[in-house]
Amino acid sequence: MRSPYRFTLLGAAALALAAAGCSSGSSSTSSGGTNWATVTSASSGGGMSKLVAAAKKEGTLNVIALPPTWANYGTILKTFTTKYGIKVNSALPDGTSQQEVDTIKQKNGTAAAPDVVDVGVSVALANTSLFTPYKVSTWSAIPAAQKNTAGLWYNDYGGYMAVGYSSKFGTITSLSQLLGPKFKNAVALNGNPTAANAALNGVMMANLATGGTASSISKGVNFFHDLKAKGNFSPVSATGATIKSGSTPVVFNWDYLNLPSYVGVSNWKVFIPQNAVLGGYYAQAINKGAPHPAAARLWEEFLYSQATDGGQNLWLQGGARPVEQAAMNSNGSIDKAAAAKLPAVSGSPVFLTEGQATGAATYLATNWAKAVG
Repeated sequence: MRSPYRFTLLGAAALALAAAGCSSGSSSTSSGGTNWATVTSASSGGGMSKLVAAAKKEGTLNVIALPPTWANYGTILKTFTTKYGIKVNSALPDGTSQQEVDTIKQKNGTAAAPDVVDVGVSVALANTSLFTPYKVSTWSAIPAAQKNTAGLWYNDYGGYMAVGYSSKFGTITSLSQLLGPKFKNAVALNGNPTAANAALNGVMMANLATGGTASSISKGVNFFHDLKAKGNFSPVSATGATIKSGSTPVVFNWDYLNLPSYVGVSNWKVFIPQNAVLGGYYAQAINKGAPHPAAARLWEEFLYSQATDGGQNLWLQGGARPVEQAAMNSNGSIDKAAAAKLPAVSGSPVFLTEGQATGAATYLATNWAKAVG
């Protein structure tokens, strides 16, 4: 299960990417002499039909760190292969964002290098030298604040930090309730916040809910210190298995990883604090040394397609909020049934800047163990 550590801040040593088969079309000039490795949009390469033909000739796409249970990626990968007849080599499904870029560095120049990555924004920002610019056909539907102006990376899907909990606790409407006696040993994060970004954001959500700001996470640490003092904080890192067993009946995690359909518990509720709507998105990028450059670009076009079987609606069906959601609401292309299942959000979202995320990580590295253990 990838979810707890997909956003890890301290990447482990990269694991070797599973060997990917060479295809006869791996050359960057796989169709009509076009060098797809330098093409920055489908139109500049001659249009979608030429891109599709070139990608089919390559016949292969290398992806990394995409577990099938994460944000509907199992269906997304199968749909892409069915639609285009392109084989997908999916390596290191439980890998971290840092391992994705480390693998690019290790494998570039070989047929086993990742063609594309799906990484946390902080990792994307730190590794733009590895990426090549490409603007998908729906570029204008991606909010300006959620993409690199040159097209080196762009947000794809995300959500809001939420509290998932067993209905045996009734209805939670405030984080302060979690300090009550009925939550003994019940409240868990999905990792150590000094190493896992989802857990860090769980502490940041508590920080915002208790009057802190995005620039200082100290009140969030104090909240978990109080939870620990009252015996309500569980040191167990929450996973699907711990939720199903009942050992972590209250979990701080991204809303799309806290849905009843994802955790597999029917009596599971989700709460997003009104005064602590903390958002987070992943980012797509194309490896500038992609061994299958046309397939890499077609993959991005597929992921950002607003069609019924396009990536935006498929992510939505997995409980994640697609980056083009506002545009899709306006033009009517959104899967309304899937959108209606998303947890309610009220209030202005907060998105951490790189500096705020770094500051939070630095504070936690020094103070988390002293406050919580």
